[in-house]
Amino acid sequence: MSSITIRCKNTGEHVSVPLGSTLYEVYDLCGLQMKYGPVSARINNKVQGLNYRFYNSKDVEFLDLYTHSGMRVYSRTLFFILSKAVEDLYTDGRLFIEAGVSRGYYCNLAIGRTITEADIRDIKKRMQQIIDADMPIHRIQCPIEEAISLFRNRGMESKAQLLESQTNLYAYYYQLGDTIDYFYSCLLNSTGKIHLFDLTQLDEGILLRIPSQQDPATLCEMPQQNKMLDAIREYHRWQNILGVRTAGQVNAAIQSGRATELINISEALQERKIAKIADDIVERGAKIVLIAGPSSSGKTTISKRLAIQMQALGMHPHIISTDDYFVNRVDTPLDANGEYDFECIGAVDTTLFNLQMNQLLRGEEVDLPHYDFQIGERVYDGRRLRIGPDDVIILEGNHALNPIMSIQIEEADKYRVYVSALTAISLDEHNYVPTADIRLLRRILRDYNYRGFTARETIHRNPSVNTGEEKWITPYQENADATFNSALLYELGVMRNQIMPVLEQVNERDPEYAEASRLRKFLRYFTPVPADQIPPTSLLREFAGGSSFKY
Repeated sequence: MSSITIRCKNTGEHVSVPLGSTLYEVYDLCGLQMKYGPVSARINNKVQGLNYRFYNSKDVEFLDLYTHSGMRVYSRTLFFILSKAVEDLYTDGRLFIEAGVSRGYYCNLAIGRTITEADIRDIKKRMQQIIDADMPIHRIQCPIEEAISLFRNRGMESKAQLLESQTNLYAYYYQLGDTIDYFYSCLLNSTGKIHLFDLTQLDEGILLRIPSQQDPATLCEMPQQNKMLDAIREYHRWQNILGVRTAGQVNAAIQSGRATELINISEALQERKIAKIADDIVERGAKIVLIAGPSSSGKTTISKRLAIQMQALGMHPHIISTDDYFVNRVDTPLDANGEYDFECIGAVDTTLFNLQMNQLLRGEEVDLPHYDFQIGERVYDGRRLRIGPDDVIILEGNHALNPIMSIQIEEADKYRVYVSALTAISLDEHNYVPTADIRLLRRILRDYNYRGFTARETIHRNPSVNTGEEKWITPYQENADATFNSALLYELGVMRNQIMPVLEQVNERDPEYAEASRLRKFLRYFTPVPADQIPPTSLLREFAGGSSFKY
C-alpha cells in the first residue's frame, strides 16, 4: 500500500501513514493523547473535520476543546443533535438557533404552543440517547441543485434559499440517521464525542449550554443577560419589519433590487433607537452619559449620532474619550507576560476622572487632558470645559460601564449605554452569525484602512482583545440603562468586496491563515452590496470609510 508523510505540528515529528488515511487515523498513528480531542485539525493551516482523508503530504495540527476552533466544531455538532431531537419529538416543530447569550446559545422552538419544562426534559433526554448511541455523522457532497431540492422538499426553506444564492456547482450536507442539515463548517464525525451539554428554559425559549473552553469538564457559567436578550428580541422585531431573518432572504432581496430599501430602513430603525435613548437621557436629567462596548462595536459613531439627537432636544453635548484618562505609559500595569496591559481598568486614571467629573457637575471649569499616544503621556493642550444646565457629557470607552470608572459620581447624574453587534443576520435557522465574527471583520477593515495593519496582524491580536473584553467589558453590560445592537442587516454584503482582498493577503504559511480562510468562506454566503449606497452617518462608515464624522 502506498504511503505519504505527515508532519505533525503538535509533536514536531514526521509520520508515515497509508494513502487515504482519515484525520482520526492519523491522530492515532501520531501517538497523541488529547483528553478533549481531537475535534478537528489545521491541515496546511486550514481547518478540516475528522472525516478528511490524506492523499498528499501535509502539515497537521490537531485541535481540541481548549481552542476556539475546536469549540465551534463541538457547538455545531450539538446544534445538529438538538435539531434531530426536535425533529424526532415534534412532527411540525421548528428550531431557530438565534444568538449567543449567557455563555450559551439561545434557541427559539416553534411547536404550536408554549414550551414547558417537560418539553425541555424530553428534548434533553432524546439528545442524550442520540449521544449514547454514538451515531455516525456523514458528510455528503452532491450537485447544489440536488441539495436545494432535498432541503426544499423537507420544508427547510432557509437552507434552500441560502444555497440558491450561491454560485458553486456542488454543495454538501450532513446526515444523522434520517435527519439532514447544512452547516457552513465541519462537525464531529460521531455523536459519541459529545461529553457534556445542558438545556435550560430561558424566557420563552431554550438555552443550550456548552463546556467551558478553559475547563471542558465543566459547563460555562450562566450569567443573567436579560437586557441583552431584550435587545436581541428587538432586533428580531426589526427583521420582521423588513421581512428578512436569514442570509438567503437578504440575498434574495438584494438580487431583486431591494438593497436601497434594506439600507434605508435598517439605518432608520437604528436612528429611532438612538433618538429614544436621547429622549430617556433628557427625561431622567442625567448629566454624564457613559457609553461602553467591545472593540469595533461602533460606539464612537453612536456617541456622535447621540450627540446630534441631544442637540435636537436643545442640549449641548460634549464628547470625551476614556482614552484621554490613560495613565502615563510608564505607570501602566503589566500583564502576565510582562507587557503593558492597556485593556485593564488600572491603565486608566479613575481618580482624576472622578475628580474632574465632579468638578464639572459643581459648575467648576476643568482643564481636560489629552493622551498623546506617540509619547505615551497625558498632556494638557488648553482644552477647558465648564458645563451649565443644558450641557451633557458623553463619555465613550471600554471601561465606561465599569463601576470603578465612575465610583464617586452620583447615580442620578449617570446614564449608561452598552453598544455591541449583539446579533446579526443568520445564515439559516441553524447557522447563527457570532457577534465576535462581525466585530473582527469590522476591525480588520478599520485597521487596514486607517491604522496600517494587515489582516494577519489584526487576526493575530484578536485572542488577546477577546480576553480583555471578557474580563473588563462584557461583565458590566447588564449595568446599562440602554443596550444598543449596532449590527446592520446589510453590512456583510458591503464588507464582502472590501475585505476579501485584504484577507487574501494572508499567506498559507501564516498561522492566521486558518481564520482568514474561514472568514473568506463565511463572507461568500452574502451577495455584495455597493458601498456608495451607505449613508455618510452610518456606523459602518467608521470601518469602511467615507463618514461625514471625524474620528
